[in-house]
Amino acid sequence: TRGGFGVDPERERLWAELFEQLDLNKNGLIDVNELRIGLAQIVRAGDVNHDGQLDFEEFTEYLRSHEKRLKLMFRSLDRNNDGQLDVGEIQQSLHNLGVDVTLEQAAKILQSMDKDHSMTIDWFEWRDHFLFNPLHNMEEIAQYWKHSVMLDIGELLTVPDEFSEKEKQSGFVWRQLMAGAVAGSVSRTGTAPLDRLKVFLQVHGQSSDKGNVWRGLHAMVKEGGLTALWRGNGINVLKIAPETAIKFLAYEQIKCLMRGSKEAGTLKVQERFVAGSLAGATAQTVIYPMEVLKTRLTLRKTGQYSSVADCAKQILQKEGVLAFYKGYLPNMLGIVPYAGIDLAVYETLKNAWLQRHTEGSPHPGVLVLVGCGTVSSTCGQLASYPLALIRTRMQAQASVKGAPQLSMLTLFRSIVAQEGVVGLYRGIAPNFLKVIPAVSISYVVYEHMRKVLGVGT
Repeated sequence: TRGGFGVDPERERLWAELFEQLDLNKNGLIDVNELRIGLAQIVRAGDVNHDGQLDFEEFTEYLRSHEKRLKLMFRSLDRNNDGQLDVGEIQQSLHNLGVDVTLEQAAKILQSMDKDHSMTIDWFEWRDHFLFNPLHNMEEIAQYWKHSVMLDIGELLTVPDEFSEKEKQSGFVWRQLMAGAVAGSVSRTGTAPLDRLKVFLQVHGQSSDKGNVWRGLHAMVKEGGLTALWRGNGINVLKIAPETAIKFLAYEQIKCLMRGSKEAGTLKVQERFVAGSLAGATAQTVIYPMEVLKTRLTLRKTGQYSSVADCAKQILQKEGVLAFYKGYLPNMLGIVPYAGIDLAVYETLKNAWLQRHTEGSPHPGVLVLVGCGTVSSTCGQLASYPLALIRTRMQAQASVKGAPQLSMLTLFRSIVAQEGVVGLYRGIAPNFLKVIPAVSISYVVYEHMRKVLGVGT
């Protein structure tokens, strides 16, 4: 046959593996759609001249180069150089890339490739499993589950993701963070009217003209026109970049202090929670004056401030430097439940998926990734919302005519006494309404920016 592809047991096994991978619904048949999806991946990976077609030379070159990459990958994972991959090596390799799995989960991943049921994977099993899957390295498996820069629902209090030393040295991290920052900017701009409405309801509570969604929306448009719905969005977008950068750098430094070495590897989940919370507190401390400016600009009336600088100048002259840190304490306290619940829910959902879906492709799919990130972040927001509301009211106190300057505890008691417990959740309706569009916009823009910046595929 052409190219020397004879019919032998090993080759038959290889084609059987290809058939199994193309049979996406596992019904023993390959339909046109399954064939199109599977072969399109191979064509994209092997199309050297980018003509949209794969000739025989390109196909054989794809097989050779991909097999070479798989061989290098196999050797890097085979830590004891015995020619076999065991459960411990699978678990350790994922751990080094920031994805912690139990031995049971690692065993299920291994079993999906272990054709002879020996509980180890030799080179031939490894090659046959991945040869027709354009998966170039183990990092791609871990990369699917890095979520903190993927979705932006208006808060940056999630625990930072773990990155390998190779990713840091190659500049991958900063391109990844930049993709997330751009996605967050577009997402926040797209949902700014709902965010402004949330702040109005948080501050004005049961007041007659701004007490519910529709009255609040109408009052804003009536007072300043449609463009008034985007007040405060500029500073809200502007603070994404410094907050992201400071949090990541602080997280890396805290991680080194906790482990005592820059080469210490990844942290356990509970250590990530502590380091992430401290990193979030550090970033919030530095950029907090921007949070106060965002609230004041969001609530401003037409003509009250001419610019961000004018707003800062007026606050400084009338209220002093300390005004830039009003609401700081409830903001710091809110980081703990947000980060803790977000991380716990995400890890729970991730592990549940890994336990049930270890066969075939390691990609969990867009819906799973977006769903896990959305549910975990929303749960975090829900838990910390009363503290966020108190923070916003304290930030806005001086801008509300005749409002007394209350402390955190006094304000808490006042809200519960006048409005009941439900008063602590004023504005949560528009907050939840913006989740789906925010997630959708940020994910689409994030994936596009990853391609533009060359952050994987």
